[in-house]
Amino acid sequence: MTPREFIEKFREAFSESAPMPIAFWYGDTAVNPESRVPRCMIGAIRKVCDGNLLTLTAENVQCGGGGLYTAFRPMFEGVPIFVSKTEHYKETPEQVKEYVDSLDIEITTKPYLNFVSIDKLDGWEGVEAVVFFATPDILSGLCTWAFYDNDAEDAVVTKFASGCAAVVSFATTENRNGGRRCFLGMLDPSARPLVPKNELSFAIPMSRFREMLRTMPNSALFEHAFSVVRKRINGEIK
Repeated sequence: MTPREFIEKFREAFSESAPMPIAFWYGDTAVNPESRVPRCMIGAIRKVCDGNLLTLTAENVQCGGGGLYTAFRPMFEGVPIFVSKTEHYKETPEQVKEYVDSLDIEITTKPYLNFVSIDKLDGWEGVEAVVFFATPDILSGLCTWAFYDNDAEDAVVTKFASGCAAVVSFATTENRNGGRRCFLGMLDPSARPLVPKNELSFAIPMSRFREMLRTMPNSALFEHAFSVVRKRINGEIK
């Protein structure tokens, strides 16, 4: 299924009102070399759903955690202390360090991390993951679709994460390992104000998304139960 064919099925399943999914990949060419990024990149990533082109680099990613989770640089020494003692997201700095070490993030050799809405793609080659910003009703469909051919307990997972880790890091590592997990995210209180209050993120690594493209037409997305949810997504019912 090509990106254009997927968009047609996506709109059929979730309605025209659903935010356009985005794709990201590392590369040697920037889709927008003039990208300006606030200290937290999440707001800039969310705007990609609206058609913006975004390129992240080691220079325009200013957040210490963001530099790590986009794989541009190793973790700054002060990050564990900040996450624990300032943000109080973990009890001790040692916990933070152990957790980050367990993520096995591989620092990229590519200069650019590009984000585009999938209607700007010609194909899926090189894409690390597809990310949806989704309301609970849309998440209902995405999870149902992900569970269709996968009985694993971790078919959809939620992990401790900053917004950028939930969107980028987990799915990138999963894709490179050929994994099948999808990642529910945007539970980070620091990043929450940068996305609509009724949205979470749902990241599907390309290794899994290729499988899900095949199963999409036969899944429950096009059956009666979800058609009722679709009407509510589309504002036809309350």
